[in-house]
Amino acid sequence: MSNELLFSPLKFGRIELKNRVVMSPMTRSRSIGSIPGDIVAKYYGQRAEAGLIIAEGTSPSPNGLGYPRIPGLFNAEQVAGWKKTTSAVHAAGGHIFVQLMHTGRVTHPLNLPAGGKVLAPSALPGPDKMWVDSKMAQEPTPVPAVMTAQDIETAIEEYAKSAELAIEAGFDGVELHGANGYLIEQFLNTASNQRTDEWGGSIDNRIRFAVEVAKRVAKRIGSDRLGIRLSPFGVFGGMASEVTTEDTFEKLVKALSDLKLLYVH
Repeated sequence: MSNELLFSPLKFGRIELKNRVVMSPMTRSRSIGSIPGDIVAKYYGQRAEAGLIIAEGTSPSPNGLGYPRIPGLFNAEQVAGWKKTTSAVHAAGGHIFVQLMHTGRVTHPLNLPAGGKVLAPSALPGPDKMWVDSKMAQEPTPVPAVMTAQDIETAIEEYAKSAELAIEAGFDGVELHGANGYLIEQFLNTASNQRTDEWGGSIDNRIRFAVEVAKRVAKRIGSDRLGIRLSPFGVFGGMASEVTTEDTFEKLVKALSDLKLLYVH
């Protein structure tokens, strides 16, 4: 891409980017109590020369706060915190999406708030250890509880409600994190999903969670404000390629395309 094109404006859904430079999401772990504060706003405001910023992975649920000090977006305090960031970016002429990231089994109970649960499609622990502030050490990730039909419905609704809160907080759009071994990919991948009900087994069943999340979020905020990140051959978080990987993602991308999302990354 030429410099002339890179720094030219681009119509992007409902907004116009001042250039085609996009800052990718990077976990910062600076949100004490999962509430983004002034240091977060300053960080993103300093980077608003990019046409678009995708903010760090942000949990739509108390159950999805896998890492210590990552932000959430499921209550009023978090909305107020994020408004500082979106205001700083907009004041500098930039635009910003939030990346919704439910970590599923990639967590430790001590990183979750009171009442939080370690949930996943199947009772298969992640292969890696997780840093826990209260222990000042890496701790093994536990065997997650198998999500019930109600747990799955609750999680889908949490994504949708969080997307609504994102718009309330001033974000220009939402990216769903469907990669890196987190909850959406945990449903997609046979290494983490060994269910035999309508949410596992066949390709159609394994892509259902991702599609239903995208469908409901799109209905709440508009498909022209929604993107998704995928990583078909990623291995982070215990993911593994197998004979149906290409077919799985081809079917998934087709289903997402039918929803007319702003982008599939």
